[in-house]
Amino acid sequence: PEVINGRTHKATVVDLSPWVEYEFRVVASNSVGIGEPSRPSALLKTKAAVPVVAPTNIGGGGGSRSELVITWEPVSEELQNGEGFGYVVMFRPLGSTTWTKAVVASVESSKYIYRNESITPLSPFEVKVGVYNNEGEGTLSSISIIYSGEDEPQMAPAGASALSVSAA
Repeated sequence: PEVINGRTHKATVVDLSPWVEYEFRVVASNSVGIGEPSRPSALLKTKAAVPVVAPTNIGGGGGSRSELVITWEPVSEELQNGEGFGYVVMFRPLGSTTWTKAVVASVESSKYIYRNESITPLSPFEVKVGVYNNEGEGTLSSISIIYSGEDEPQMAPAGASALSVSAA
């Protein structure tokens, strides 16, 4: 904490986290020692801000035919920086220039499933997941490669044979 002279009646506290409740105390000191701390102030909440921490552990894959399953580690409440928090999911087929964007409004969500009959099985997609709140859109994760779901086999195996083996 900052040390200020005894004639000062206010101080500015910096580097506080957005959208967090704080309480403050004051302690007086002189050459003899340090006194008892004051009673805590009322709880004061800092202003909201755009979130700056992107989700981590972007993954997924699997799912059914014509599905792209995207998963992530949710952002903890203390890093959401305001009300109206949610996720922005962006994805595109590998090699494409156009991103598809979806909004997941649930704070607790950690999965998004995109369904489209035109997705071919085991197709690679570039995926990134970001965050937003009432203050605006925040940071996006780095790009991860995720594969669409598999399809069931279309043909039975051919040319199967068996050998008889006996133990002597």
